[in-house]
Parts: sequence; C-alpha cells; structure tokens
Amino acid sequence: MEAAKERLSDVIMRMYDDPSLMAMLDEPYDYYPQEWISPYIDRRRKLGLDLYGLLGIQKGDKDRMHAQFGRNYRFFGAPVGLMFTIDRGMGRGSLIDYGMFMQSIMIAARARGLDTCPQIAFTTFHRLIADELGIPEQQMFVCGMSLGYADPSCIENSLVTDRETVASFTIFHETTNKEAEQ
Repeated sequence: MEAAKERLSDVIMRMYDDPSLMAMLDEPYDYYPQEWISPYIDRRRKLGLDLYGLLGIQKGDKDRMHAQFGRNYRFFGAPVGLMFTIDRGMGRGSLIDYGMFMQSIMIAARARGLDTCPQIAFTTFHRLIADELGIPEQQMFVCGMSLGYADPSCIENSLVTDRETVASFTIFHETTNKEAEQ
C-alpha cells in the first residue's frame, strides 16, 4: 500500500509543480464560496497567517508557501492516505451524511491513538486520482485524508486555532411561544 500512496503522491506533485498543467485542472464540485465574505475570509486569513507565522514563512514567499501546501500531496508524512468518493447519483444532502461518516472515522482513529487530517486540497486532482486509482466515473471524488501519528515535535502541530464560542452561533430558547402565552 505504501508504494501505491507514493506513486499517487509523485504523480500529483509532478502536476502540482507545473503551472501549465495546474491551469488545466478543475474542481469536482464547489467547496469554497465564489466570493468570500466576513467573518469567514477573516478567519481563513488569520489561520493562514498563524500557520505560516509558526513556520517562518513570510507573506509573499510563494516558493515556501507552495512547498508547504505541497505537503498535502505527501499526506504530511502519514503512513496511510485515504481517498473518499460518493456515488454521483446521490444528492447534495448526502455530503452532509458523508461528512458525519468521515468524522466517525476521525473519532474512531483518535480513540485508537491515531491522528487524521481531512484534506480538501486533493479535489483539484480528482481526475488524476480517479485514473491512478481506477475510480469509476459514477463515483465523485470528495476529499483525501491523512491517517497516522502526529509528530508533536513539528511546529505546525502546536498551532491552536481560535474557536467561536457556542453563544456566538446558537440561540437558546427556554420556552416555546405556547408556554409563554400560558
């Protein structure tokens, strides 16, 4: 299995490192919004600045940013790379179910002392991945995932991201309208 993972990584990296080949790629579905708005773009920028800051990568250092992002395609050194697909006949709502399925894998891995990293970065290479792995046309590529043991000595693994408080996105109702009328 390690050889198959390395072959796939090598093929993706050859394409990733060639801007003319990258220009020919497309996405299997819209994952990101067509136009980023606040607060989401602000959170995304902060995460990027925090991560690259830890790594000592300055804004505008395109070569180091490219190299860092390319680590996705080597599964960040994890021994196992998972690829997830879904039948194209399923509706968009099935992606919600699929996300819960993937989260279950992540929770089960964590319960066994393993770490995971879901990776949307692979979607750009969906056709190449399908060719390399023999994924039938009826299957839509969803994302990849690294599975292994996180290296606590890697500085990027020390990043603690900001989290929104529950109160910032939740409305608590103590009584229903009918109870309030009584």
